[in-house]
Amino acid sequence: MGQMSESKRGFAAMNAEQQRQIASQGGKAAHEKGTAHEFTSEEARAAGRKGGEVVSQNREHMATIGRKGAEARSQASSGARKNRGNHEQHVKPSEHSHQG
Repeated sequence: MGQMSESKRGFAAMNAEQQRQIASQGGKAAHEKGTAHEFTSEEARAAGRKGGEVVSQNREHMATIGRKGAEARSQASSGARKNRGNHEQHVKPSEHSHQG
């Protein structure tokens, strides 16, 4: 019998930008029609909690996030220390004295 081809068709054959545009049009149409689901604050809270629980189960991912946060904080604080030390060097003498 004949072999089935593996070629993509329809939505799957489109590039990411085309898919985004069509999905966006569908979402806008659903809102205009009044059939789009709008989350209540409680539903949104529950969804966020559920997603957080799933993500936090991946210990390697959480360790990576923690490392990135620590590195960012370290870089930010070392940059602030460097800027504090250089402040006096950039002030003009006329700005530094407050004589009337």
